[in-house]
Amino acid sequence: MNIRKYEPLTSDNAALVLVDHQVGLMTGVRDYSIGELKHNIVALAKSARALNLPIVVTTTAAESMWGPTIPELVEALPGVEIVDRSTVNAYDDARVAKAIEATGRKKLIFAGISLEVCAGFPAMTAVARGLDAYVAVDACGTFSDTKHQVNLFRMQQAGVILSDHATMMVEILKDNGRPEAGPVYAALDMPWATLVGQVAAALRR
Repeated sequence: MNIRKYEPLTSDNAALVLVDHQVGLMTGVRDYSIGELKHNIVALAKSARALNLPIVVTTTAAESMWGPTIPELVEALPGVEIVDRSTVNAYDDARVAKAIEATGRKKLIFAGISLEVCAGFPAMTAVARGLDAYVAVDACGTFSDTKHQVNLFRMQQAGVILSDHATMMVEILKDNGRPEAGPVYAALDMPWATLVGQVAAALRR
């Protein structure tokens, strides 16, 4: 296994790329419950926005095959343009590639439906182009457990870094003293964190 030196994600070096979180594709997801997956996608988008990360959003065949972006994500990202394309690999679309390049960021966080195509293909392409690619696995969905498991291996073999949405956002936050901390944790909406606060409040009574 190739061991890479740890280089933290930061607000200055990272961008988020959301690929094909579309209503039609969501209906085929089998590795996460739809409620959990939507929660994770929206939490990722909102926390990235709170951290002022550049965000690129794209769909494929929205008018013909796979339908629009899920409304919860559209609501979480008001004013963000959604680039619709026909290419399977989002990076093969010149407009998407240009939007990613325009972020000026070396570290790209991908999430999409499906995990192996919509997130995996552009993430592996980013690595091939000399960028650092990360996939927020729990903000992706796919259509069988086999597709989920084998394509995690494939992405790792290609040099993609795998993580979950909350860990990467907290890594970028870095310091709980930052003014962004409150909005980030609110966006992540971690039920256990709320419970910890309630327990602490009860003990102070």
